[in-house]
Order: sequence, then C-alpha cells, then structure tokens
Amino acid sequence: MKIFFFRKKIPRSAEEIRQLRKDRLLLITGGLMLALSFPPMPFPLTILSFVSLIPLLLVLERRSGLASINKAMYLFAFIFCLFTIYWVGSWQSEADPFLMIAGTVLLFFNPLLFLIPSTLYYLARKVLNQNAALFLMPFFWITYEYLYTLTDLSFPWLNIGHGLANFNIFIQAADIIGAMGLSGVVVLINILIYLSIKFRRESTSKFLLIAGSVLIIFGLFISYGLIQQEGRKSGSAKVKVGIIQPDINPWDKWEVGGLNEFLNLYLELSDQAVSKGAKIIVWPETALPVYLFSGNYPFAVDRIYDFIETKKVYLLTGIPYINYYFDEKNMPEDVKYSKAGNYYYTSYNGIVLLSPYTKDLQKYGKMKLVPLGERVPFADKLPFLADLLKWGVGLSGWNVGKDTSVFKVNLKDIDENKSGYSVKIGPLVCYESVYEQFVTEFVNKDANLISVVTNDSWYGKSSGPYQHKEFAVLRAVENRRSVIRCANGGISCVINQSGITEAETRLFAKNVLVADVSLNEEKTFYTKHPYILTGISSVISFWIFGINILIWLKKKMKL
Repeated sequence: MKIFFFRKKIPRSAEEIRQLRKDRLLLITGGLMLALSFPPMPFPLTILSFVSLIPLLLVLERRSGLASINKAMYLFAFIFCLFTIYWVGSWQSEADPFLMIAGTVLLFFNPLLFLIPSTLYYLARKVLNQNAALFLMPFFWITYEYLYTLTDLSFPWLNIGHGLANFNIFIQAADIIGAMGLSGVVVLINILIYLSIKFRRESTSKFLLIAGSVLIIFGLFISYGLIQQEGRKSGSAKVKVGIIQPDINPWDKWEVGGLNEFLNLYLELSDQAVSKGAKIIVWPETALPVYLFSGNYPFAVDRIYDFIETKKVYLLTGIPYINYYFDEKNMPEDVKYSKAGNYYYTSYNGIVLLSPYTKDLQKYGKMKLVPLGERVPFADKLPFLADLLKWGVGLSGWNVGKDTSVFKVNLKDIDENKSGYSVKIGPLVCYESVYEQFVTEFVNKDANLISVVTNDSWYGKSSGPYQHKEFAVLRAVENRRSVIRCANGGISCVINQSGITEAETRLFAKNVLVADVSLNEEKTFYTKHPYILTGISSVISFWIFGINILIWLKKKMKL
C-alpha cells in the first residue's frame, strides 16, 4: 500500500516545495476544467474536456514514483468529482443523514478508482519509454471505466465520454465505439495536444505531425457526425406516448396514507395525455409506493384497469413489486424472510406494462441497483450489513433483478393503421441508463424503443437531474433508438435516434408530455459488439501488468 499511495516523508528543499505548489495548482485547474466540461454546463464548455487532462499529464510525466503519481491523480480526480457529483448526498433539509454520509463517502472513494489508469501508466513506463506509455493511457482509461462497472460498488457516472453529451455532432461515433470509446478518444486528443506543445520548440516536424493528427481526428469525427445527422431519418413507425410528470415530493411519498391521493393525480394527468392522442402512458419510477399487485390493494388495481380498459391505452409504470414463496424447494437464493408474516419473499424496484386487453403483467426487476441507496454492496456475501445500513425511506433492501426483459405492444391493438408493427420497449429503471453495455442487452433482444423511468427529485435543483438526462443522449446514439424518459419531478423528455432532445419538461413542475416517438429496428455496430474496445483495452492493460509481475518475480528469484 505504501508504494501504491503513500511513501515516507522526506524533507523537501524550497525549490521542491515551490514545484509541489505549482503541481497542485495545475491539478486543481485540470480537475476544474474537466468538471466544467460536464453537463449541465452548455456546449462551448464541453470543448474543455479535450484539454483538461493536459495539466495532469504534465505533472505525471515529471514524477517518478508510484506514490507520487497516484497522489497527483487523486487530487485531480477529487476536484473533478467534487464539482460534478457533489449532489449525491442530497443536502436538503428533508434528506436522510445516511444518504448524506453515503454521498460524502462517494466523494472520497470515487477518485480512488482513477488510480487504476495512473498505476498502469507507471507500470508501462517501467517497461516502455515515456511517450509509448502516454499513448497507452487511452486504453488504461477505458479499462478503468469498464472494470468499475463490474463491481457492487460501481458508479460509472463520471465516464469522460458522458461529458460529451452536449457535443452532438462529435458523439455520433458512439454508435461504433460507445461512450467509453469516446472517453479513450478524449484522452488521446489530450495526449496529442500535450505532445504538440512539448515538441513545439524541439522539433517542427514532430509538432506538425502531432498537431495534424489532432485535426484529422476532429475532422473524421465531425465528418461522420454530419453524415449521420443529414442521412438519418426517423423510422417509418411511430407511436404516440404520454409521459406523466406528477412532481410528488419524494420524501412524503413514502409516508403511509397517500395512495388514493397519488392515484387520483396520476389518472387525472393520464386522462389529459389520452385526450391528446397518447396510446401508451408512462408513469415514473416507484410511481405508487406500495406493492400494488400483492393482493392488498384491489381497489387501486381495479381503478387503474378501469381507466386503461375504458381508454384503450397501455400503461408503463415504475412500481415496487413483490414475489411470495411458500415452497422452500422453489425459492431463489436471495430470498428474504418476513418474521411478521411468516413467509419468504423477494422485492424489486421494477417496471410493469399493463394492457387493456389482458390482466397478464409484463414485469422487469431493476438489475443495476445504486450502491448504498438501493442495495448494500456485497449484501449477498455479508447479509448482516443489509440490516445495519438502511436509510429512512427504506429503499436499501431491493433484490437484484434476474434478467433483461423487453415489453411488447402490438400497435394494431391501439391503432388499426399500424398493423404489422410492434412497440418493443427496453425498460430501464433510473440509474441503469448510465450502463452503456448493459443497455445494449435490451436492444439485442429486439427492443425498438428505450424507456427510462426515474425519480431524480431526491437531489433538488442540482446538477444531478441534468446530468442524468443528458447521459441518456449517449444511449440513444449508441443504439440508434429513441429514448423516452419519465421522471417524477423532471426532467422528462423524448430523445431521438440522433441524440436530439425533441421535447422536454422543466424541473419540479406537474406536466404531461405527449409526443410521436419513432421506432427503429436497425442494430448498430456498437449494439452488436459492445465489448470489443473494452476487451482490447483490458488485454493491453493486463499485458502491462503481467510483464511487471514477471519482472518482479524474476528479481525475487535471483534474490
């Protein structure tokens, strides 16, 4: 651990102290620049991402020890995280103290993951020259972003590619390389600009070659973006969707006794959507904060079915749902036990699709749960933690969904002119929309539309709701699917296949958004091959790591 992050303090000279202060200023500046390139900051500031790593690269290149390199990376990453995910703790008067603690822990923990690329860079420098190690940094960065998605602690919010969401023409290439690929391109451009500055006085030919490479990369990406923007047309099939934004206080919602009031509001707003021609109604995440289909709320269920059967519309809604088990032979491994009711059960933060023609539910249980917010990390290995760590509104005990699902609606049922078309919805719950490779699983199961139900109201008028909405733009482009987003307090929106937001609501306002949404059956290169680039990057990273292990073993054996 000492060589990884700490080292014994050695007295420094006055010159070393001055240099250390300069380095810290550079790292803070770079972290701020990267933070300013992220949503909700507008497009011109997005360009900062292409130069924000230059201060970091300058500091890393003149440091030699692993601890020194990682300290520099941590400071850079901490400043970046501080100004982009400060909102995770909620910091409102109503917020649960545990949520605030979790948000604070994240601010200090998340930068530790950035030490993966800096450590790999250090290891590469031991077996390659400095410039070669620099050129491998894009692969190291992609490896870090990918590995982070694989653990119970994953929070892939700050992938650099997500920060490009407002640079629409540039991100069109996400249908080939995905957002993680865009991260690698951003890192590469930073390296090329840094080297062009470095060689400006040393070698004119090197400077021109590297500067020209930057222009070529930008030219290729912008040309591809223009072709996609001009040539991509809306799908021939469309469906009119009504997105309901009820703006219910997320803290009050979980108090006992509000079910009828909430249901009245949803049905009133849904009726407005139907009057505007909506054929599919969408309600947000955990729209009704009860296990509606547990058998304990027949009156509410009947009211909902009366509405959709009378209006001949489908209802897609986020909802908690529960499965009971009374036969021990058929129970899943993650089953929970209720002492009060003497039964076993699993509960999910899910989505259901209700049809006006059948009582059969199409269901999906959320698979990517927010660490600490919805599930205690490693709770399956350390179950006692789940009992110790629960925050006020009781959301920390969901089970993990078992598999991706695609909901199907026959357009002929709701519009005779649409015979032969089906709406195939890939249902995502909230945070799942930041997992780019995970989203491709729905599209590979033939989803021609992506839906996101969410409740970002926990975080007030902070950067969080804006970032979450903009990141969905990348999912639309990667898969060339329209994305409909239904948020309790906003931002609800419709994003087309080119990543253009066609309609959206304001934060914290009751609203009904009705729009024609295009369907698309085409599968992009990225949709079909989402793991190629992350696989190549991981192989390169583990190759560098492996060589260093072999060198270390060789030295040990000689000793």
